[in-house]
Amino acid sequence: MRRELRYKTAGMNQLPTMVATAEPETIAAKDAFDRLTFLGWRSGLAATIAGLATLFFMFGYALIYWRNADMDFMVIYSALVLNDGKPQLFFDHTAYITILSVKLWYQLLHALGLLDAWSLSVIPAAGNLPAVEAAMTSAVRAGRLLAFLTATGCVLAFASLARHIVRDWRVAMLATVAFAFSGGISVHARILRSELVAAAAVIFALMILIVLGRRAGIARPLGLMAAAALCVLGLENKVQTILLIGALPLIILPFGNAESRSVGFWRNTPLSWLSAGVAAVAALCAAWAAWPLIAIGFDPALLNAAHFHPLLLGRFGIYQPTLLLLIGGCMIVFAAMWNVSAAETLASMFSLAAGALLALLALNLEYNDNNVIAVFNPLERMLTFADATTTDAANGANPAKILLLLFEGVGSVLARYSFVLHTSPRPTVFLTWLISAGIVYAWRRGETQASIQALVLFLAAIGIDAFGVRRGLKAEYFIFTDPLIILAGAILLDCLRDLRFRKWTYPIAMVLCALHIGLGQAEPIKYAFMRRGPEGVCQWNGHYLPLLQLPWCSFAPVRP
Repeated sequence: MRRELRYKTAGMNQLPTMVATAEPETIAAKDAFDRLTFLGWRSGLAATIAGLATLFFMFGYALIYWRNADMDFMVIYSALVLNDGKPQLFFDHTAYITILSVKLWYQLLHALGLLDAWSLSVIPAAGNLPAVEAAMTSAVRAGRLLAFLTATGCVLAFASLARHIVRDWRVAMLATVAFAFSGGISVHARILRSELVAAAAVIFALMILIVLGRRAGIARPLGLMAAAALCVLGLENKVQTILLIGALPLIILPFGNAESRSVGFWRNTPLSWLSAGVAAVAALCAAWAAWPLIAIGFDPALLNAAHFHPLLLGRFGIYQPTLLLLIGGCMIVFAAMWNVSAAETLASMFSLAAGALLALLALNLEYNDNNVIAVFNPLERMLTFADATTTDAANGANPAKILLLLFEGVGSVLARYSFVLHTSPRPTVFLTWLISAGIVYAWRRGETQASIQALVLFLAAIGIDAFGVRRGLKAEYFIFTDPLIILAGAILLDCLRDLRFRKWTYPIAMVLCALHIGLGQAEPIKYAFMRRGPEGVCQWNGHYLPLLQLPWCSFAPVRP
């Protein structure tokens, strides 16, 4: 009715009016972003979580309980013995937060009457096979459900932070989908491992730092405190996160702008210096509270008992102060680059120290010396699981060997990123192709800062993966660098938004989405249809599960 009325009153201008009203619809139809995110933000997130849940229940929850024994059994066993009042046994790297969360999760389910197999003492003896399998199935499935809930929470947190990093919510939605169906999330949503909690904590710290670096505010030092706490919590769960933590100070340097300049409160006013003093007092109090842990972390007797070997110059505690100096130096450089006042810089340094020291106190929740020394000496802990070549190079006096291993690792990573030279079950390898070209294209278009930001994220991913290659760069380790690659792609896409109107953008995006989702599920589906039996567990159950009888292993422990 409106269209007819418009035509009657338009007279000779009917054709121009019709063209003018149809043009926005044509533009919208050609916008690839709109077509890819047609569900909108909330519905898109709901659909993403629903997809994750469907895949989890099909290829994760329903699997036989011993399918992902490494590390399901190790984490679950530790939670069971802790609920029995016995000490933790598994300290490899260290899975502290994961084990603690499973322990509390089992206690909650048991209190609600939903789980009987919540402690080791209630697991039947191996002679009663049906009862053992029923108990272990319920314990493992409860643990897998926690893994899925953790992965879901990480996806939602990533989505929320991505909205604050990029300008276009549709780009944030695409980045969230890429993260949700990445190889790392696909694996860790089904298995109780330590990598997801650790990597997510540090990645979220990075995203918080990016947001804070771009937007000044009175409470910015408190945000740095939260980021530091997240980094330490991640380190407490997986010592390999030290590599990602070490890269953060360098990654964040180009993430500033005109809005990074300190707000009026922090521009060297009396109140700003008073606030910096309060932050210093808070850092000193946190240091006093954490000092016993620091002393234990570098105790020579405990380190020798754990068979730790010093990494540099035959002494422990060499690279840790170097990392602290790097962090402090990068904070000063960032302040100089983006006009952050001296008062705010000092307050931020003290707040960062306070957050890290307070997060160390979490080790007292289920205290054990082995967790403490691993957290304070992460590289030494990593070397206990390294191959002979890496161990010899690290303990030797020739730095050329270390550089050679690093270059070999970078070459292997680039071969994997190419997919042609070395196939990989990692879906983000295809995204790296676009990022490499996008960095050059953005630079030539004059988007210098965005190209530098994407480049440092991309180089950080390559560097961290180069260390992961020494252990085969397994799918479980993708979670450390997949988010860096995805963030680099999102930043480039956000600054090159005119690409959404190009002819081939939508079909290329659809092909990438299909490859990303399909390849990301390859490892979980492979595990679901694997025919291998549980006998392989018998190779390590005596060491990691000394008080748990397994019906298919001859090892028969005697419970105290």
